[in-house]
Amino acid sequence: MTPISPENPLTSEDARTLLAMLPARIEIKRGMSERELDQVEERWGFRFAPEHRTLLGEGLPTGSSGWPDWRDGDPEDLAERLAWPVDGVLFDVEHNGFWHPEWDPRPAGAQDALDVARMYLAKVPVMVPIYSHRCLLADPDRTGTPVLSMYQTDIIYYGTDLVDYFHHEFGRPVPTPEDHQYATIPFWSCFLD
Repeated sequence: MTPISPENPLTSEDARTLLAMLPARIEIKRGMSERELDQVEERWGFRFAPEHRTLLGEGLPTGSSGWPDWRDGDPEDLAERLAWPVDGVLFDVEHNGFWHPEWDPRPAGAQDALDVARMYLAKVPVMVPIYSHRCLLADPDRTGTPVLSMYQTDIIYYGTDLVDYFHHEFGRPVPTPEDHQYATIPFWSCFLD
């Protein structure tokens, strides 16, 4: 499969190929309808990236605690998964002295620092969990953004795009060329430079 781009979107056939890479222990339920996907987006206040939407339309991986079940999942679990990236940054603000260089000067008090960090983080792009702590940008107008492994502010690339991610996590990875230019994700890309 070639890299995902606006000129080369993920097709339904591509999505089925990706889902076929998953181990047998992963149950793949019936794909989500457009209506179901719209309801998820409305309920949780984000919009899936086009390739993520296509993938979930072809099949909904379940059977392992790593996969978010957007159809029948526990709402508390889904809320925690969606909050994970921001909560991880807040943890590092509180416990590890993290402070983003573009934010105003860090307040002296821990609670004041958390309050200011929350204000800034309320404006960052939503990262949607794909599997475990691997996330994809929630943006219906962008395709081919990298999949990030996000654990507090320890954030790394885990795929140049959704296809590359599936190959790295579940298939036969192809090394990423050293000169590859990853698509930029506002705020989150600062952790990757």
